[in-house]
Amino acid sequence: MTASTVKMTARQFHQLGVDPEGVRLELVDGEISVSPSPTFYHSHAVLELAVMLKVHIVAENFGILLADVDTVLSDHDVRRPDILFVRRARQYLITPQGVMGPPDLCVEVVSPTSSVIDRTDKFVQYARAGVEFYWIVDTADQKFEAYRVGKKPGAEWAEYVLGVEGRGSRQVSAEPFPALTLDLGRLWWPA
Repeated sequence: MTASTVKMTARQFHQLGVDPEGVRLELVDGEISVSPSPTFYHSHAVLELAVMLKVHIVAENFGILLADVDTVLSDHDVRRPDILFVRRARQYLITPQGVMGPPDLCVEVVSPTSSVIDRTDKFVQYARAGVEFYWIVDTADQKFEAYRVGKKPGAEWAEYVLGVEGRGSRQVSAEPFPALTLDLGRLWWPA
């Protein structure tokens, strides 16, 4: 007896429509992945960071900042980064269905249920898909990490290299916005 499975495509995934209430759906290697809605601390960090980024991006006319939008990384992978940025020159990637290709920056705010996914699965997947910058915000440890994709000599594929990290109320600057100073203390509740 043989069993056969067929992977769902990004096109088929988009035909599912809106997520059921209280969950987030992503497509990972052709299979639907379900995660719970974000926590209060998670939501606070996402909004505070998005405000800091949005003001800078608009003032400098760098591109588009989005949050929690379907992002097609391959035919069988659709992720929803907490925050993502697409440079002005690459805005053609943005469609009514989501972002059709790797953004320039993906930001994930770590939740208790997402730590392994954000630090392992997405860490590898975003690099391989061509997302140049990846930031991880950990509200429990009050830690910020900014990575840039690179390829080590002899490596089969690209991987992330840590560029900047900060904790607590430190102020940091990170690519792709080196002229922007982020006040990390604003990300943690209570601020």
